[in-house]
Amino acid sequence: MASGNHKSDYQAYRPLDDTFRVLSFDSRGHGESSATKPYTFEQIVDDIDGMRKHFVGNDRIILIGGSFGGFLAQHYAIKYPSNLTHLVLRGTAPSYHQEEDAIKTLEQRIAKAPSFSVEMLKNKVFGAYESDLEFQLVHLAMLPLYSEAFDANAALQHCLHNVYNAESHNDLYAESEKYFDYRDRLPSVTAKTLVFTGDKDWICPPEHSVEIARRIPGASLFIVENANHSVHLEKPVEVLGRIRAHLAS
Repeated sequence: MASGNHKSDYQAYRPLDDTFRVLSFDSRGHGESSATKPYTFEQIVDDIDGMRKHFVGNDRIILIGGSFGGFLAQHYAIKYPSNLTHLVLRGTAPSYHQEEDAIKTLEQRIAKAPSFSVEMLKNKVFGAYESDLEFQLVHLAMLPLYSEAFDANAALQHCLHNVYNAESHNDLYAESEKYFDYRDRLPSVTAKTLVFTGDKDWICPPEHSVEIARRIPGASLFIVENANHSVHLEKPVEVLGRIRAHLAS
C-alpha cells in the first residue's frame, strides 16, 4: 500500500489489449501520481470512477484489482454496481480480518525473510511507518515472501526505483477498520465476478478469496497451484487464460 506503481501489473494484463483497452493508473499518494490528499478509501474509489468517466463517459467497464487494489475494487463494485460489467479480484480479502491470518502465515514462513519480523508486519505494514525510508527498508525485507521464486537482485532494483509515501499508507490504514469490511455488502455486487489467488498467498491467504467468491452471487473461484501473492506474474499464461474465459462469459 502507498508504494510503487502499477507498471508490472499493467504489463501482466497488457496482452488483453488485443481485445480490450487496458488502462492502469497509480492511486493518489501512490507511485508516480501526485501526493494529493485526502488519502481515503472513498476518495480513491471516486478517483477510479473519474477515470471511467474520462475515458468512456457513461459506458460500463471491466475492473481488475489485486491485493490493496482488490479492496478498492470491491468497494467500487458495491458503490457503483451499475458501472461494471465484470469484476476480477486477485489475491485479496473481504475485510481487515485477513491481517490475523497473514500474521499466522508469516510465523510459519519467517525463515524465508530473515530481515523481516512479525513485529514489522503488525506495527508497520498493518500499522504506521515513521518515514518513507523506513517504509522502503521494510518493503525490501518482506519481498522474499511474495513469490515462490525470489530474485534478490531484482528486488533490490525494484525498491531502489520505487516511490514510497508513508503518510498515504498511514492514513489509509488508520481508517481501514472503519471502511474495510465488505462481507455483509458483497451480496449486492452485480458484476460478473472472477476471484483468483495463489494457493501459497501469504498476506491474503486463499481462504479469504474463497469467502469473497462465496458471498458474491454467481462468482467463480480459481486457485492457482504453486503460486503466491504475485500469482499474475508467476503464472501469467494460466491466469490470462482464465480471465479471457471469464470476460467472454
